[in-house]
Amino acid sequence: MKLSRLGEFALIESIRRATPLGRGVRLGIGDDAAWVESKSGSVLVTSDLLIEDIHFKLEWTSLFSLGYKAVAVNLSDIAAMGGKPSYLVLALGIPAEFDSNKVYEFYRGVKSLCSKTGLALVGGDTNVSKFLIISVCVIGHAPYLPVRRSGAKLGNDIYVTGTLGDSALGLKLLQSGAGGSNRRAFAYLVSRHHQPTPRLAAGALIARRRLATAMIDVSDGLLQDLGHICNASGIGAQISAAKLPLSDAYRVLAGKNGVRHALNGGEDYELLFCARRRDRARIEKLQKDIEIPITRIGSCISAKKGITVLDSSGQRVSLPSKGYDHFRKQ
Repeated sequence: MKLSRLGEFALIESIRRATPLGRGVRLGIGDDAAWVESKSGSVLVTSDLLIEDIHFKLEWTSLFSLGYKAVAVNLSDIAAMGGKPSYLVLALGIPAEFDSNKVYEFYRGVKSLCSKTGLALVGGDTNVSKFLIISVCVIGHAPYLPVRRSGAKLGNDIYVTGTLGDSALGLKLLQSGAGGSNRRAFAYLVSRHHQPTPRLAAGALIARRRLATAMIDVSDGLLQDLGHICNASGIGAQISAAKLPLSDAYRVLAGKNGVRHALNGGEDYELLFCARRRDRARIEKLQKDIEIPITRIGSCISAKKGITVLDSSGQRVSLPSKGYDHFRKQ
């Protein structure tokens, strides 16, 4: 079957089923990061691949921001498991005509985020390629029990950190060149796309206080990533479009798009998690401790009902496509 029909996630699932777990592997393919037990404790491992003209365009991306983001997207996976990052392995495929100063600028972006998070670059590889290819692997540790996608229960609340849709709207404005109507709002949305903030402190506290029954980062879009939790946990979900947290910049520039980018736009790298109703007061306290908004957007329902989005009057909203898939046409 062609991958354009099979899709990215069906491919991953078929690989997972055909791959036996090795010694010490507590959690392998299928979550935000792998969880492996070693003599020194629990280890988390994640990797990501960024390819020029697929994930980024050099016409509107600085090499500094690209280095920063390449690290951030992997740190977000560690955050979604409630872990703490330790080591970075980075490999680059670089065109031979590339200016070396651009490579140094890329590594300055990498170093910038590493310095903020205590992450150490310990190795990697470089090779020649026709276009820029970035392969990142981050190794972290789990001081607390890692949070999986598979623990959500019927009746759980659904929460998200920060705001949604900023990165996707920023990308759309970059592609169309239509952000000049409000430079400040445009700059904010673009910064959210180019230099996302991995929610490491939030993820670690959620794990430490055992507040989440399931958690994932919003990388492929709210609906798609919520769908991963639903599939792994065997539940459905109902969310309120009116409760989706939107930034002021998003509200200014979204126009007719409404909440569409908040529902299916990817690369916000916020944390989406489920929690017990009895923990609402504790999550309110968590929000104050980390100084990041945490919004309750819905609840877990019967798996038979799938994912339902309701408008402000309680009417069902026609759902857009569920997010990004590398092999299907977008």
